[in-house]
Amino acid sequence: MALDVGMKAPEFTANIAEEKQISLADFIGKWVVLYFYPKDNTSGCTLEACDFRDNMNSLTTMGAVVIGVSPDSVKSHKNFTEKYNLNFFLASDIDKTICNLYDVMGEKSMYGKKYFGIVRTTFIINPEGYIADTFYKVQVKGHVQEIMDILSQKIYSKN
Repeated sequence: MALDVGMKAPEFTANIAEEKQISLADFIGKWVVLYFYPKDNTSGCTLEACDFRDNMNSLTTMGAVVIGVSPDSVKSHKNFTEKYNLNFFLASDIDKTICNLYDVMGEKSMYGKKYFGIVRTTFIINPEGYIADTFYKVQVKGHVQEIMDILSQKIYSKN
C-alpha cells in the first residue's frame, strides 16, 4: 500500500549505532526528511548522502532532521558515515521492516537482470507526524534542493 500525503507516518524504531536507537516519535515537533536508499558506498547513494551532508546547515535552519534508511548493518553505516563525514542519522533496517512499512520495496533492473530491492524514495514528515510530501523513484541529482524548496514553501507559507 503506497503512502500518500496526509497519512500518519508509520512509527518505527531503528538502530543507528551500537546500542543506540531512534524512533520517529523522537522527532515530533520537527520536520523529518526520511529517505530510503539501496546500499552504502555505492555511487548514487554516496552522491545523495553527500548532498544531504553539504546542505545540512540549511535543512537544520528549517527545523528538519534527516534520516537515511537502508538494509546495511550498523557497522556499514558507521564506516560510510566516517568515510564521507556524514552529519545525519543512518538507520539500519537489515530485516527491511521499515522499508516494508513505507512500501519502498519493488522490482528493479540492473544490466538487464530483474531483482527485488529498495526503490529510492523520500518522505517529508511534518512536525505532527503526518506525511507532507512523497518522492518515489528519486533521481539523485537535484533531489536535496527540491526537498529544501518544498520545505521552505511549507514552512514559510504558514507564517
